[in-house]
Order: sequence, then C-alpha cells, then structure tokens
Amino acid sequence: MTTYAPSMPAGRVSLKGLLGSEWTKLRTVRSTMWTLGMTIFTGVAVSAIAMGFTRAHWATESPAARAAFDPVEVSLMGTYLGGALVIGILGILVISGEYATGTIRATLAAAPRRPIVLAAKVLVFAVVSLITAELTSFASFLLGQAILTSPARHATLASPGALRAVAGVGLFLCVSGLLALGVAAVVRHTAGAIGGYVFVMLVLPVIIAGLPKSIGDDIERFLPESVGSVMINNPVPHSFGPWTEFAILCGYTVLALVVGTVLLVRRDA
Repeated sequence: MTTYAPSMPAGRVSLKGLLGSEWTKLRTVRSTMWTLGMTIFTGVAVSAIAMGFTRAHWATESPAARAAFDPVEVSLMGTYLGGALVIGILGILVISGEYATGTIRATLAAAPRRPIVLAAKVLVFAVVSLITAELTSFASFLLGQAILTSPARHATLASPGALRAVAGVGLFLCVSGLLALGVAAVVRHTAGAIGGYVFVMLVLPVIIAGLPKSIGDDIERFLPESVGSVMINNPVPHSFGPWTEFAILCGYTVLALVVGTVLLVRRDA
C-alpha cells in the first residue's frame, strides 16, 4: 500500500504571532536583561559622577569655565556615549544571535515571509529600546540636576532646550540600536556587526577629525555620532539643526534595514 507524507502547512504566521514570538525571545534571553541594565547603569552612573565632580570643584572653576558649562549636556553625556554603544550591541544580538545558534532556520521555516519576520524583530526591539532609552535619559538628567546643587548652575526640564535634549537623546539611542540591527541583518555575524557598528560610531569620527578642517567639518555633520552630540546641545562645526541631524540618522537606519531585508530574502539562512 502506498503511503503519502503529510504536506507541510503553508507559512501564514501573522504579524501579531511573530511579535509575540520575538517578544518571548527577547525577554527570555539573559543577555537582554544584562544589556538593558548596563544601558541604564552607564547613563545614570556617568551622569552622577560628572555632576558630583562638577559640584565639588565649582568654587575653583574659572569664570570662563563656569560660563561655558552646560548642565544639560554634562548630565546626558554618559547616556549619549555609553548608551549608544551598549544598546547597539543588543540590537545586533537580536538577529545575529539566531544566526549564531542556527535557530534562524526554524524561525524562517515557521514563517517563510522573511520581510515580516524582520519587521517583527524591528518593532519589538524599537519599543523595548525606546522605553529603556527614554527612561535612562530622563533618569540621568533628573539625578544629575539633583546632585548639581547651588551655587553651581543647574537646569530643569522647563529650561530652554532641556526637554528637547533629554527626549532627543532617548530617540537617538533607540534609532542607533535599530541602525545596529540593520547592520547585523546585512553582516549576519555578531563580531563583524559589532566591529562595523563601532567603526561607524567611534572610529570613523576619529579618522574624519584627522582630515583638513575644511573637508572634515563638512563630512562630520553627516556622521551618526554627530547626531547625539547635537542632541545634547553640543553641535559639531557646520552641523544642521537637531531634528535635521536626527532625520539623517533615520535615513541611514532605513537604508540599513532595507538592504538587510533584501539580503534576508535573497540569501540562504
């Protein structure tokens, strides 16, 4: 008697189902909690240390140093520098971790519509990273200003540009993480993606700084790292406005995610 193997069901997993799956993956991996915790700790700790140091040495600062001091910028420095690196690593692990373990094959077998799979990863990570980034940014600012007591100059959220800077740094971290996720979707290897992301965020600005000033200044304002600097009220030479710089970063992120999606569809898992 001839027997027939049952046919495989057509992959029609809904976006809602994929969102639930990606959320389960993200919250049950131990590295996620550690990375999110490090993002918050780095931003808050550096802010507290910087503000405590400033408060302790305020009386000995020169009049010029006091006039140039920006309490908003200093309180957000740790979030801007350390947070972007840590949350970028998490964005990379969201997709490269599945390639490293081989579970990406099971994911794509269960949900063959690959663009929807990547969209679910992006949406879940975007929500988690945005909440974490904004929490870190506001906590860093509020703690820093609480430490920076009189006679040192401090700020509140009602100060000119303060709320935009605090909220903007949170957005910068979130989109930086998504940019890292897009890089990982293209590269597919954790070490390679981290290396590429660190090069763009930290090494490339140093290289550009070594160019003649007439050339370097025009290039620097287009770098992703410059966006965060502008957001915390520390613009680079010839930089655009904060939201124009942020739009440039969003453009890089969309490009990375689009390329990653195309390659995800065309390449074998």
